[in-house]
Amino acid sequence: MHPQQSLLKHTHRSHRAVTFYIYLIVACLNISGCSGLFFYPDKTHYFTPKQANIEFNDIFLTTVDGETLHGWHLKPNQQSKGIVYFLHGNAENISTHTGSVVWMVEEGYEIFALDYRGFGKSTGTPDIAGALTDINTGYEWVISQTSDKQRDVFILGQSLGAALTLSFTSHNSGLEKHVNGIIIDAGFPSFRGIAKEKLSDVWLTWPLQYPLSWLIPSTYDSDNHLSNIAPIPLLVIHSTNDVVIPFHHGQSIFQQASEPKEFLITGTPHTATFSSAGYIDYTLRFLEYYSRQQ
Repeated sequence: MHPQQSLLKHTHRSHRAVTFYIYLIVACLNISGCSGLFFYPDKTHYFTPKQANIEFNDIFLTTVDGETLHGWHLKPNQQSKGIVYFLHGNAENISTHTGSVVWMVEEGYEIFALDYRGFGKSTGTPDIAGALTDINTGYEWVISQTSDKQRDVFILGQSLGAALTLSFTSHNSGLEKHVNGIIIDAGFPSFRGIAKEKLSDVWLTWPLQYPLSWLIPSTYDSDNHLSNIAPIPLLVIHSTNDVVIPFHHGQSIFQQASEPKEFLITGTPHTATFSSAGYIDYTLRFLEYYSRQQ
């Protein structure tokens, strides 16, 4: 075969491969209104609070659309200072994420860690709209446990859980009646924006960053809505070394939010904030300062 013919054949084969991947990407983005690609659930539990000698209850809740959600209610071995509603990132389940916040139990706070639909023991298939329904279901359970007005409620979201927390709290009014403070660790304000950014990182999808990202609905973005979170105090945590959700996303959240707000700039890897005693102390001071029992 002539070398030029061989080159043309190879080029044609490469072109078909690229075309295949483009069609695959487009097909995947159309699953669950495109938002399903934000979630990578795992059904297996790799850890339980019992292994850390923490008292806990399995909580099962039913959503308005008939899914069954599972969560853990972790309890301190002292008088409770309040409850932290913990919303984890996009992969695995509560068994691999809750370990980063068990220090709160040791400091006297209860934790309610929720698995979105499709994660762990929760039924269903995850997408953004469904996860927000799940978060509301978990929130209603949390405030039902705090009928005593002396019980403090905080919401802590990490990574995708932080973005979902921002969406939930910026699109729902009246949360200040129950919520003392919100902590956003490694979050981002726009699902469409982060999709465009990630598509631009790969040569194969770089030319398609605009058309493909526009397949992601902006309905759930907190961009241009973050001022609605006030008057609930907001702590934004973001690392300058975060290569998963770059630092500028944290800056954008803080800039758009209204007072009262704080910005804790860290230097850890993605969602590794609480591996540092100093960052734990800062977060603990935030919890204590905005406690109704102060």
